[in-house]
Amino acid sequence: MKDRRQSIYDLIEQHGEISIHELEALFPDVSSMTIRRDLDFLETDNKIVKIKGGAKSLSHLSRTLFHDVEGDYVQREIINSAGKRRIAEKAIPFAETGRSIFIDAGSTMMQLARRLKTGRFSVITNAINVALELSQNLSASVNLVGGELNRRNLCVSGAGALEHVRHINIDIAFIAASGYSIEDGFTNGSFDEYELKRFIIQKAKKTIILMDTSKVGKSMPYTFCTPEDVDILIMDEVPERSLLSAAKTAGMKIL
Repeated sequence: MKDRRQSIYDLIEQHGEISIHELEALFPDVSSMTIRRDLDFLETDNKIVKIKGGAKSLSHLSRTLFHDVEGDYVQREIINSAGKRRIAEKAIPFAETGRSIFIDAGSTMMQLARRLKTGRFSVITNAINVALELSQNLSASVNLVGGELNRRNLCVSGAGALEHVRHINIDIAFIAASGYSIEDGFTNGSFDEYELKRFIIQKAKKTIILMDTSKVGKSMPYTFCTPEDVDILIMDEVPERSLLSAAKTAGMKIL
């Protein structure tokens, strides 16, 4: 099994992309389901990213997309995708039907949006791709915030976005963080997005931050909140002891 998975990985690295049909032809002694499990394993190991009908090389995508206008977002979406899916699965029960929900921009938020295919949700978002994903749920009401588009992360922010959300009630806010440190709290790298996140957190009745463990110990220029402002922090793995201690002191629950 280990040799087969290594061979599949080597083929994907060599060609950049390969289809399941091609893999079935190259490995006729195993079933299609076994090949799909092999791809699941390689994706969980952060070596490939699965696509419809096949898989792509993670390193190949990083090289070819690094200099694209939207490459920053695409690159973030494929890094630690398995961890982000775990976070999204944990977050689903908190996306209550019949409530006003804000969903922030970011690759982890996109994983959450992909899981809200059914149910009557009233969603406000500043992420174009999240709005498009949620539009597939015909029972969901989707309110896309207006403002200036950041092509790096497909996020809308600025004065127009602040004015838009000023008149909207928010029950539950799912917020993304680019970094967390004991000294600086939850941080991000854009002033406009910092203003919007901070404003949303002040309006929301419940604030839930979705953040993978790779962000712990990192500090970006703008602190938009601290653990005292957060009700729940959802992560892919159990965080380090210092964050657990800070959460206990602040009354922030970690899942």
